[in-house]
Amino acid sequence: MKILVIEDEKMLCESIITYLEKEGYRCEQAGTVEIGTEKVNLYEYDCMLVDIGLPDGNGLTLVRELKKSHPETGIIIISAKNSLDDKVLGLDLGADDYLTKPFHLSELNSRIKSLLRRRKFDGQKELVIDQIRILPENRQVYVQAELLQITKKEFDLLLFFISNQGRVLTKESIAEHLWGDFADSSDSFDLVYSHIKNLRKKLFEKSGKEYFRNVYGTGYIFDCY
Repeated sequence: MKILVIEDEKMLCESIITYLEKEGYRCEQAGTVEIGTEKVNLYEYDCMLVDIGLPDGNGLTLVRELKKSHPETGIIIISAKNSLDDKVLGLDLGADDYLTKPFHLSELNSRIKSLLRRRKFDGQKELVIDQIRILPENRQVYVQAELLQITKKEFDLLLFFISNQGRVLTKESIAEHLWGDFADSSDSFDLVYSHIKNLRKKLFEKSGKEYFRNVYGTGYIFDCY
C-alpha cells in the first residue's frame, strides 16, 4: 500500500514515515501544497495524510482537488487545529478521517488500516479469492491453507492485482505502484517481469492454477476463472 504524507514539520513527517514503513507501507512525502499537487498529478496513492497548515496554503485545497481526480484515494487530515469548523469542512470535502495533533503513531496506523479495509476490501480483515486467502494487516498469504513464502514486493504486487481483479494492469502502472518516484529507472520493467514470474510460479506450485495472464503489448491481468 502506498501512502503520501503531506506535512511540513520535518521531524513529525520523518517519524510518521519511519513508523509506517516498518509496518510495511511504502511512503512518499511532500512539505507543501505545490509539491503535494505535483505528486498527486503524477502518481496514484492508496491513502494520503494531509496537514491543513502548510507553508504555501491550506491542505484542504489538496483534499478538494484530489477527490475530483482520484475519488478512490483515502484521505486522513492531520492538523494541530482542533477546530470543529475545519473538521466539518474537511469531511464535507471528502476526507475519510480527521486526527488532531499530537497523536500516537499507533492510533494513526489503526486509522489507516481501518480506512483501507473500508475502501479496498469492504471492511473485511481477510480476502478469499479462489484458493488464495490474504490477511492484509498481517501481510500473509495462504494457498489451500498453507502459508506462502513471498517477499514484501511480491505481497504488494499480489494485493495490487487483487484490488484490480479483472482489469489489465500495464507494466508502467505496476512499476509506479511498486517503486513510486523511482519507477522510471532503467531496470524497473525488468524487475516487474521478475517479480511477476516469481509470484506466479509460487502460486502455481501451491494451487496448480495459473492466475496471471499476459495481455500482449499491454500488461497483465489477474483472473481466477
